[in-house]
Amino acid sequence: MNIFVDTSAFYALLDADDQNHAQAKEAWVKWVHVDCSFHCSNYILLESIALIQRRLGVAAVRRFQEDIIPLCHAHWIGPELHAAATSALLAANRRQISIVDYTSFELARRLGIRVVFTFDQHFADQGFKISP
Repeated sequence: MNIFVDTSAFYALLDADDQNHAQAKEAWVKWVHVDCSFHCSNYILLESIALIQRRLGVAAVRRFQEDIIPLCHAHWIGPELHAAATSALLAANRRQISIVDYTSFELARRLGIRVVFTFDQHFADQGFKISP
């Protein structure tokens, strides 16, 4: 199974104090053992690293870099996908959904991925199955 991973899931995996940590860890361990294929974008990695560094510190970034990122296929957002996401953001005219989210919606659709490991309801609003 292909699973797109969002920043909220990465963060919940690393922060033991996050309200979603136990649920995230349980899902991640289960999926790793059934050989799921994890996907994200370079925008998600950048957003995740910035958040982890700011809230948890550099040691947590190192753990993310060494233990989690190697299990993911990182897809690079190019000019065409970035432009499509920017157009969608402008058309939606909503402040609460970031450009990173719009690039994720577009990339996951282009990859044919329907399941997103996230705690962000915006993915469900866009028609994705959110898990856990």
